[in-house]
Amino acid sequence: MAPAADRTGYWGTPTSTLDWCEENYVVSYYVAEFWNTVSNLIMILPPIYGAIQTCKEGLEVRYVWSFLGLAAVGIGSWCFHMTLQYEMQLLDELPMIYSCCIFVYCLYECFKQERAVNYLSITLLLTFSIIVSVVYLIWKEPVFHQVMYAALVAFLVIRSVFIVTWVYPWLRALGFTSLSVFLLGFVLWNIDNIFCDSLRATRQRLPPVVGAVTQLHAWWHILTGLGSYLHILLSLQIRSTYLKRKPKVKFLCGVWPMLHIESQKAS
Repeated sequence: MAPAADRTGYWGTPTSTLDWCEENYVVSYYVAEFWNTVSNLIMILPPIYGAIQTCKEGLEVRYVWSFLGLAAVGIGSWCFHMTLQYEMQLLDELPMIYSCCIFVYCLYECFKQERAVNYLSITLLLTFSIIVSVVYLIWKEPVFHQVMYAALVAFLVIRSVFIVTWVYPWLRALGFTSLSVFLLGFVLWNIDNIFCDSLRATRQRLPPVVGAVTQLHAWWHILTGLGSYLHILLSLQIRSTYLKRKPKVKFLCGVWPMLHIESQKAS
């Protein structure tokens, strides 16, 4: 999508099959897409902290993997947008499939006995991940990856809507907030793709700091990172409610939501 007029930087000519709307090497000689890179911090730091807290509270390891999976996507996306190299693109896109499979497992196994493991579900999701990976490595078509990722997200949306509508309706606010934030990010992602030329022309007329606000792919990172994080909190709250624990949302520094779950079951 990016024109040949983009600058050349430290990592050389892009080898990735995608080059996004942000102008290359404009902010830094060492970072191809600066704003698309740093916006991934929301997918790296909070999930790592969430994984640490989940370990401390002795919760099921699947949720530790959920947080770490989201962090892996953020790290991969950071490397991809920093370099625009094909290998780093894979480091971004394939973990999106793997982490979403973990989300699917957690949400579809939330009404099972504590510490129960469904080996059939794990085998199916692992097989799906391997097939997608092999096909994508052979057939380097980004649309294939996007369709496979969308299919996993659809499973999550259907399951989430069912649970917050018919099982735990008091969780609707969290469930629909997560979904709405993610969908807003998806809308901005499409606007960035479709109207790239107009956005670039607009940025040329704006001060650099103001122009940064028009980097809609960076907003996609921020909003989908937040939406995915909220989804993990929703999944944790559904699970802890089923296990008759007392989940409570707390805000780190009065801003960032964290879910604290009592270690002892409620009487």
